[in-house]
Parts: sequence; C-alpha cells; structure tokens
Amino acid sequence: MSVPDPQPVPAPPAASRAPEPDPRAPAVHYALGIDSGGSGVRIALGPVGPRGAPAAEPLTWHSPTPALVGERGIDAAGLLGQVLPAAQRLLRQAGTERVAAVCVGAAGMASLGDDLRAHLPAALANALGPRRLALAADGVTAYVGALGQRPGAVVAAGTGMIALGTGLGTGPGDDPHGGWRRVDGWGHLLGDCGGGAWIGRAGLEAAMRAHDGRAGGSQPLLSRLEATFGPPEHLPGLLYPRSDRPAVLASFAPEVGRCAATDPVAAAILHEAADHIARAAQAAFPHPPTTGQAAHGDDAGALALTGGLFRMGAPLVDPVRRELARRLPGVPVTEAAGDPLAGALRVASALAADTLRLPVDGELLQVL
Repeated sequence: MSVPDPQPVPAPPAASRAPEPDPRAPAVHYALGIDSGGSGVRIALGPVGPRGAPAAEPLTWHSPTPALVGERGIDAAGLLGQVLPAAQRLLRQAGTERVAAVCVGAAGMASLGDDLRAHLPAALANALGPRRLALAADGVTAYVGALGQRPGAVVAAGTGMIALGTGLGTGPGDDPHGGWRRVDGWGHLLGDCGGGAWIGRAGLEAAMRAHDGRAGGSQPLLSRLEATFGPPEHLPGLLYPRSDRPAVLASFAPEVGRCAATDPVAAAILHEAADHIARAAQAAFPHPPTTGQAAHGDDAGALALTGGLFRMGAPLVDPVRRELARRLPGVPVTEAAGDPLAGALRVASALAADTLRLPVDGELLQVL
C-alpha cells in the first residue's frame, strides 16, 4: 500500500503570528529611578522619550523597609539586596534586559553616601548595564520631581525641611554652571526650621508650659498631649530614649494644626513655621525679586511646595502662601508635578538622552 505524499501545513492565521520587529523602528531605551528614604525604597522603570522625558507610565516597585545606616553611612549591600532583584523583575516584565541610565536618589546622600559611591557604580553596571549613573541627594530628586529641569526653588517639608534652588545659569550674575542653593535640612537639632519635628516640638513645649502653669502655654495642646502620649510628666522618659525622636516629634504636628483654628498659641506656632519656610524659599530662590519689585519672565523661575507636611492644609498652607507672596512677590507657587521617585526617573531619562541640564556638583548630584 502506498503512503500518500505529505501535504504542506498551512501557515497559521496572521493574527496568531508573533509580530516581526520593524527594522526601521528606533530602539527603545529604558531608564531606572531609585528612591531611598526613611519610609522605604522605591524603584521605577520606564521608556525614555526622544527629548529625555519618561515616555510612558513606569513600572514600579516598593518596599517599606528602609536602607540600613551603619558606620559607613547608608549600607550599599543592603540597598542592592533590595533593588537588584526587583529591578530585574521589572526588566523581564518590560521585555528588556538592560537599562540605558540609572539615578539613585537617597536621603543623606551628601553626608552618608560614601558606601553608596564606593559600591553602587560597579554593582549596577554589572547587573543592569547602564551607560550612565547619577547619585543624587533626595533634595535634588524632590526638586526634579516637582519642577523638572526648570530654574526655581523647591521646599520639601515633612519631618524635616529643606529648600533647594538653582538658576541653571540663566540669570545675570549666575554661576555659569548653574549651582545648587541649599538652605537648611540640617536635622532637628541644628535646623529643619518650620518642618514637622519643629512644629511638633513647639506644640509639645507649649503644652508643657500649660502643665507647669507658665506663661505662653496652651491648654488645648496639653489636652492633645495627654490624649496622645499620656501623663505629661512621663513624656521625657518616652521621648528621650527613642532613636526616632524627630518622627515622634513630627507626629504631634497635626495636633497643632487641628488646634490652630481656636487656639492662638497653636496658630502662632504655625505662623512662625510659615515664616521659616518662606525665609528658606527666599534664600534658595536663584533670582529673588528686590523689595518692591516683582519677578517677571520665563527665566525668573517657579517655586513648588512638596512633602507630607503640607497635607496639613489651610492652617499651615495659607500663612505659608501669604509669607511667600510678601518675600517673593510675583514668583508663581506651583503644585509639585511629581515626587522624588518621579524625579529620579526624570534624571535617569535625561541622562539616557544626553539632555541633563542640572548642576552636577559632585556632592548633591554626581554623574558617572
């Protein structure tokens, strides 16, 4: 019996075939942003647009576990142990193996970043293959997240408070390389004036004055202290041994905000905080208007407020805006476009496209 010749197998329908890559299509490059702070570690991976901006909604990952701080500052091995497996998962999800650029933004990078600077470049290059790497203070990534690569200033207020500004070399008398203007951010013992820990400490002091019967005390704040921490005389024993004292102090700031509408002492604390914040913004702003003169023109810059403290709302934001209008007349106060993670991704994207315009000073921002 003869066996029939095999028949050719018909080609699958066009809809079921994998699309052929278009050789004329430009290659897609990816950027990776990393944000390391007290509330944890976050990363974002996204394609780079033609002008160096993120081209699509990024893939993200978050861990609530912050990077450890040891004798050499922020622990590079611990941060890499979190970031590298997560980044590789996001790369597989995006269908790629490498990134064109990485930006690591970390709280304390300027003063606690020695271990990061020593070990991150080689480890990230080996694992992810970036051509460019930026190491940035979280104030820089907060600035870029809020304003992008525009001149101006950003006030970031949470537990602490820092203002950062740059003119990008656009104004008369400006450093031709731009340069950063950092104001405050020195921690709760030396500064952070107007921040959450500062407000909380001032509120607790007013409560203790009322407890003692001294002038300048606030009975409403004393009632909130008792509801939050218990008997006032026990507060020193609860607070002083804590390693997270700034966060504990800052946890009382919302109570000051809640009392401000009916308690003149609480309202005065927030007005003083607003004055500190506005003074910091004025000092950081690259071309502050002179007295009686308003800022004009696109190069004058903008000011953005960012950080969890401003979620207190009107009791703080209203006096801040009044003080800013007085100290920086004509300067637009804008909503922050994004957070520090968005800023880290924007820096990485600009690096990938060779469109970075920010001051690279080797301390607040280092590019390798």
